[in-house]
Amino acid sequence: MKYLLLLSLSYLLCYFLLPLFKRLSFYWGILDQPSARKIHAKPIPLLGGLLIYLTVASLVLLFLGINRLSLGIVVGGAILVTIGLLDDWYKSKGREFYVWPRLLAQVGAAGVIVALGIRIDGITNFFVDHGMIMFPDWLATALTILWIVAITNMMNFIDGVDGLAAGITSISSMTLFFIALIQGQYAAAMVAIILMGAVLAFLKYNFHPASIFMGDSGATFLGFTLAVIAVDGAFKGATLASIFVPVFALGVPIFDTLIVFLKRFLSGKGLHIADRSHTHHTLMRWGLNQKQTVAFLYLIGACLSLTSIVLLLYSTI
Repeated sequence: MKYLLLLSLSYLLCYFLLPLFKRLSFYWGILDQPSARKIHAKPIPLLGGLLIYLTVASLVLLFLGINRLSLGIVVGGAILVTIGLLDDWYKSKGREFYVWPRLLAQVGAAGVIVALGIRIDGITNFFVDHGMIMFPDWLATALTILWIVAITNMMNFIDGVDGLAAGITSISSMTLFFIALIQGQYAAAMVAIILMGAVLAFLKYNFHPASIFMGDSGATFLGFTLAVIAVDGAFKGATLASIFVPVFALGVPIFDTLIVFLKRFLSGKGLHIADRSHTHHTLMRWGLNQKQTVAFLYLIGACLSLTSIVLLLYSTI
């Protein structure tokens, strides 16, 4: 009942405030303008990400209180949403924001998580029952920052079709919720279910044809939050099998990014150069419309999420 309450509160808060944030986006002029790389043909409000952050942050503080996980989500998320809003504002004016400030902000947000003691500390020793191979501090810190920054960007990469990033996040957050419950990580489970509620409400307005976007501020916050939940929940007590649990739980953005980077590398393009080689672009070139593309990737995400749960259950036998 507690988790159902959190899901409902998060959904209702985000759902009823979204029209206000659409109006604020038009009032402040923070709009996603059409371009050669964009599918939409008219300006779309970009403040959905800010509302998702405010919804999640307020409910996390209200129900978890002040602890390392809630502080990490709120403070780290604030860093990413702030730089993301600045990036969205630049793009709404037809200008490109610099890459390095965004990367530094992402590393800073991940650094907040590490400083609060949330890290990938080690893995199970496969040769000793119930033993752990603990990473040295520098390696635990580096792996955690790399994981968080990577997932933060990967989620931003797939935010190119109406409803895709929001829908994949809802699937991944539900998966991480169950994984956290199985692992006994109840704080991580609460954050996951709050995130799921907010994203489902946003999806009501974001599914094709979308009337509001989450912007870079929202996509990076979603990726960051999912990555942190995975570190605090799915990576705990990792075994040989369960190491791959969070990878499959977040499989769509991870595998999409790996495929895109491989294509760019083989074609001699810079890995950071934006193009239309993402999976959703490819599916649409093959003849699928936006709804069919999103539905197909939802199905892939659900299959990968089920695989992650099966792996976790297998690893606990």
